This record gives sequence, C-alpha cells and structure tokens, in this order.
Amino acid sequence: MKEEKSTNETKLSFEEAYKQLTEIVKKMEDGSMPLAESVAAYEKGIKLKAYCEQVLKEAELKISTIANSDK
Repeated sequence: MKEEKSTNETKLSFEEAYKQLTEIVKKMEDGSMPLAESVAAYEKGIKLKAYCEQVLKEAELKISTIANSDK
C-alpha cells in the first residue's frame, strides 16, 4: 500500500505537490492535529519535499544545459 502512495506522489505536478506540502505545514503549525495524524502528515511532507526538490533539480539541469548550448 505504501508503494501505491509513493507512485501517486510522483505523478503529481510540481505545483500540486507544493500545494499539498504547504497545506500539511499549515495544518501542523496550527497544532490541531492528533499526534498519529501529525506523524503521518510529517512523513508525507518529507516525501513531497524530496519530490519537489528533485523536480526543481531536474528543471535547473535542463535550464543549465540549454543555457550552455547557446554559448
């Protein structure tokens, strides 16, 4: 079941993953989530953060490649 979740996360656009991540942060900051839900949200947040970082890294590499090919 966990494999299914990670597969779904990688199908998200960057914008949707970032939106979900910011929603998780807001909910955790207001302190209204029970502990078990907070832990699950934290785990999901870590995965979303890693995914967003990877997408940004790939975009940066593409831009760098394009910029260097013009020189």
